[in-house]
Amino acid sequence: MKLHAKVSVFFAVLSACLVAALVTIGLYSFRNYTVATATEQIRTAGEIVRVALTESMINGVIAQRAGLLERLMEVQGLRSARVIRGPLVEHQFGKGMSREQPADDIETQVLAKGQPAFEITEDEAGAGFRGTIPFVATNKGSPNCLQCHQVPEGSVLGAVTITMSIEQLKRKAILTVALMVMAVGMFSLIAYLLFRRMVHPVVRTAVHVEDAVQRAINGDYKGSVNVQTSDEIGQIAGDMNRLLTYLDQGLSRIGHKVAQLTDHSPNGEGSGNLLKTTIEMVDTLTEAAHFKQAIEEDETQAEIYGRLSVAIEQHFGIKEYSIYEVLAARNQMMPMVVDGDHKGPCRWCDPQILIRNEACRARRTGHLVDAIASPGICYAFRPPNEATDRAHLCFPIMQSGSVGSVLQMIVPPTDRERVSALIPHISVYLREAAPVLEAKRLMETLRESTLRDALTGLHNRRFLEESVETLVAQALRHGTHMAILMADLDYFKMVNDEHGHDAGDAVLKALGKVLAQSVRSSDYVIRYGGEEFLIVLQETTGALAVPVAEKIRMRVEEMKVQVAGKVLQKTISLGIADFPGDSDTFWQTVKFADVALYHAKETGRNRVIRFGMELWNDKKGY
Repeated sequence: MKLHAKVSVFFAVLSACLVAALVTIGLYSFRNYTVATATEQIRTAGEIVRVALTESMINGVIAQRAGLLERLMEVQGLRSARVIRGPLVEHQFGKGMSREQPADDIETQVLAKGQPAFEITEDEAGAGFRGTIPFVATNKGSPNCLQCHQVPEGSVLGAVTITMSIEQLKRKAILTVALMVMAVGMFSLIAYLLFRRMVHPVVRTAVHVEDAVQRAINGDYKGSVNVQTSDEIGQIAGDMNRLLTYLDQGLSRIGHKVAQLTDHSPNGEGSGNLLKTTIEMVDTLTEAAHFKQAIEEDETQAEIYGRLSVAIEQHFGIKEYSIYEVLAARNQMMPMVVDGDHKGPCRWCDPQILIRNEACRARRTGHLVDAIASPGICYAFRPPNEATDRAHLCFPIMQSGSVGSVLQMIVPPTDRERVSALIPHISVYLREAAPVLEAKRLMETLRESTLRDALTGLHNRRFLEESVETLVAQALRHGTHMAILMADLDYFKMVNDEHGHDAGDAVLKALGKVLAQSVRSSDYVIRYGGEEFLIVLQETTGALAVPVAEKIRMRVEEMKVQVAGKVLQKTISLGIADFPGDSDTFWQTVKFADVALYHAKETGRNRVIRFGMELWNDKKGY
């Protein structure tokens, strides 16, 4: 209810209560006054009748008492009067005149109790007041009752009933009360108008404050309150204006700072509630800072991508998405997480982007690709047949000025507005993740460089030493075998001696490529030292490794290396041992493979030898 309505209702209720109280008190007072006045008048008239009847009896003119009562009615206001004889008088003097009998119920009670009775009556003539006064015998006064009546003192001789009109008094009372009600009503009206005039500035100020507050709740702090008076209400209005100005200027400054931090202006046109948007962005900055602190303590890029996928699903409510890592050196892209599946297959894009990353628009331009605002903007987007209504957002994650990763978010039609509003928040998370991802990538690259041979690009002996425990534990846990192949180029020293070390390096590079292409991606090819290579075939027994080794031997035999206008061809010798078939110790198995290699060298080179214990015995503990 508005303040104006409350004031009106208050004064209406107050006035009604005052009028009701005034009418009640006035009518009650006038009634009591009328009853008291009429009672005294009737008592006086009754006493006159008693004295007159007593004298009439003494003077012997009691028979003329009817005329006395009639003359009494000439008194203004009196309506009727009659005398009723009591039982003792009737016994002494008879029943008297017919108009004096019979007694009604009230008169009978008065004659019996000797107490007067009064009541207000209402008839055709209007309001009246009736009083019945008993005549009690007494020997006091002169003359006294006992001179004529032979009754005991205190006996009730009779009663006189007098009725008088109080209609005029009633009308005067009603008129007086009406005038009082009118006076109270006029006073209430004047008081209401004066009070409303005094309250009007308060009401107007309250309305303006309410309007300004509602606008502020909706993000508009440019409202103002009109100053109506110079008193405390005016001071409140002025303070409210200063507060709104301070909030508007302060939030604008905060908004500009947030814009600098997020590359998104929260107080731009159409952005809605400035305070709400700014709070949301500040919350996002805080959460992103915590996210960055968490991923800085992760060990690998894969862990960071996993934590980013959790944030995408739980914090932003996106269930369909892809995270790609850009392999710039090979012009490729690798799916890291697809719809929550780590290392999952490419689902939402043309697989062409995996082998030619330039096909990815976000990778190529380094800008956000917003298919919600611009449907069909990216030709590489290929959703499954059951999800052709999806749109997508592709965020490039910049690292050292180039795109290092791409986050693709898939958006159903019902969620497009919400996700569009999340773009600046998601960008903050990705901006915080970018330098950490870059640092982890550099660290992994650096570590990878220490575990790879610089000439051939194959893993080196240090990699084997760091990985051997994992390889052994995996084989033992799954109950599988590992075939260890030791390979060595035949007469490699002659290449360096006759053609120089550059030619030797070319031969080793070519050999490393042939070896890597001859085994599975899950197998390991390691440059063990010089022209000697170690190959680990996982989940492969020594017997199954023989054909693989033969394939390698034949490919090396067919290998041709162009060196300074000449074509070089070399052969290779290989020794095979089985872990844990030949030994339950990995390094002992490596030694067994080396023994088999040595035997291949001794027996003519360019051949494959499977280790047997007889070779170990022949070498006498080689």
